[in-house]
Amino acid sequence: MQNISAIKASITKLCSHYPEEYWRKLDKINGYPSEFVEEMNKEGFLSCLIPEEFGGSGLGLIEATAILEEVSFNGCNAGACHAQMYVMASILKYGTYQQKKQYLPRISSGELRLQSFGITEPDSGTDTTNLKTTAKKLGNDYILNGKKVWISRVEHSDLMVLLARTKAKDDCSKKTDGLSAFIIDLKKAVGNGLTIKPIDTMINHHSCELFLDDLVVSSENLLGDENDGFKVVLDAMNAERILIASECIGDARYFIKKATDYASNRIVFDRPIGANQGVSFPLARAYANMVAAKLLVEKAATLFDANEHCGAEANMCKLLASEVSWFAGDTAMQTFGGFAFSKEYHIERKFRETRLYQIAPVSTNLILSYIAERELGLPRSF
Repeated sequence: MQNISAIKASITKLCSHYPEEYWRKLDKINGYPSEFVEEMNKEGFLSCLIPEEFGGSGLGLIEATAILEEVSFNGCNAGACHAQMYVMASILKYGTYQQKKQYLPRISSGELRLQSFGITEPDSGTDTTNLKTTAKKLGNDYILNGKKVWISRVEHSDLMVLLARTKAKDDCSKKTDGLSAFIIDLKKAVGNGLTIKPIDTMINHHSCELFLDDLVVSSENLLGDENDGFKVVLDAMNAERILIASECIGDARYFIKKATDYASNRIVFDRPIGANQGVSFPLARAYANMVAAKLLVEKAATLFDANEHCGAEANMCKLLASEVSWFAGDTAMQTFGGFAFSKEYHIERKFRETRLYQIAPVSTNLILSYIAERELGLPRSF
C-alpha cells in the first residue's frame, strides 16, 4: 500500500502540469497529448510492467491500475496512453527473448511507443474468432490483407500488435484456432501496404480505420505460435478490461468530487443544494458503488499478477466500474444543472469520455452473456 500511495502522489504531481484547460483545448482540435505522454514515459509510468532487465520498473498490474485511476481522477484522459500497458501483456508473456530484447528497452526509454491493438474489424466487431484479415505465409514472410476499424492511437504509435487469420476457419477444430498475432512496425508499414484513415468521433480518442493490402511482415514478428494467437491477445484483453475499469474508478471519483464540491457551495433558496436529499442521495449511491467496484478491480489485478485465471473478475470489474462511472457522471451533470453543459466546467468532456467504456472494450451485453454462461452455467445464447 505504501508503494501505491507513493505512485498516486507522483501521478498527482505530474498531472498538475496538465490542468483541465490543457485537455479542453486538445479536445477542441482533436489533438494528441504528446507532452503528457512523453512525461508519463520519462517518469517510468508507461513502462511500469516491463521487467527491470529491459529497462522497466518490473511492477504489476495492481500498480498499473493505481496509475491510470489517478490519471483519470485528476481530470486527464488516460485513454491517450493506456494501451502501452495492456498491449504489453502479450509481448511480456508470449514474446521471444529476442523480441523482448529488441523492443522492450526502446519502449522503456521512450524511443518507441506501443500504443495500438489491431483486432476489431468492420464485419466481426467483438466476434473476434470471425475476423477476416488474412496472413499468408510466403517464404520467411507473411502477406497480410484485410481491414480493421476502431484502432486507436495508431497514428501516434511506432508498434502495433495485430491479429490475423493464418488458417482457414473451416480447417480449424476449434473456433479460436487459426489466428496469429504479429508485431507490426508501423513506420515501415505505412505507405507499404498499410493505409490509415482517421474516424471523426464524439470523443478525442484518435480512432482509425486500417486497410492492409499485401502488407509484408517478417516471420520474426510472429508473436507466440502460429495459429495460436487468440490466447496471445486474450491475456492482453483481460489486462485491458482491468485497466479500463481502473480508469472508470478514477472518472467516478472525479465526478463525485466535482459534484460534491459544487453541491456544498452552490446556494439556492438560501441553502447549499447538497442539503437536499435529491442531490445528496445519488452522490452517496455513486460513492458506495464506486468503492465496491474498486475492490473488484483490485481483486482482478491481484489474480492477474499471480498468473491465476481472472476472466470473470476482469469482465465483472469492467462492467461494474463502467456503470458506476456513467452513473456518477450523470449525477454530476444533474448536480451542476445547466452549467454542466458549459465546456468551462469540464464535466461534459469527461461525461463523453466515460460513456465509451460501456461499449468498448467489450460491450456490457457481451459481459453479461459471459457471466451467464461461464459463471452461472446457463445455455449459450450465440
